Amino acid sequence: FPAQSGSTRILEKMNRTYTREWYEMKYNRIKEVLPNCGVSCDIITGFCSETEEDHQATLDLMRTCEFEFSYMYFYSERPGTLAARKYEDDVPEDSKRRRLSEVIEVQHEVSRKLNAAQLGKIHRVLVEAQSKKNADEWMGRNEQNLKVIFPRSTYAIGDYVDVRIEKTTTASLIGVGVS
Repeated sequence: FPAQSGSTRILEKMNRTYTREWYEMKYNRIKEVLPNCGVSCDIITGFCSETEEDHQATLDLMRTCEFEFSYMYFYSERPGTLAARKYEDDVPEDSKRRRLSEVIEVQHEVSRKLNAAQLGKIHRVLVEAQSKKNADEWMGRNEQNLKVIFPRSTYAIGDYVDVRIEKTTTASLIGVGVS
């Protein structure tokens, strides 16, 4: 569900068919119908002519919608695209990088908050693979597509496991399987 920007002006320049207001309305409707639905988005900082005000609108959208995950990039011109043909890439590289850092920090704030709210809760997790950091742990995903890490025990890839969350990071929920 790509937001890409929190600024209607920038969305129009990106040739998107929606406004920020429409996007928020659709996001709110999704959460109303499916309250536990995990929503991720794409965010692009530093698009042609983006101002600090436009950037702040993006940060505000991220705080308002509280995305579970975001794919975050700074704009780089691609030859042959509509933007490259129509607009000058006029946002300085250092501004793009700073804005991207701010976007990443806001996503981390949101992720910390959302993940901390899961402490003590039990999640149904599909075991996908061995944890990258510890061979004695599994990695799986819950219904919101959040990564969950837990001890291997007797579980196998493809099993569904109920996991009580005991710890969190910005990127993962960490817990133990419960019977």
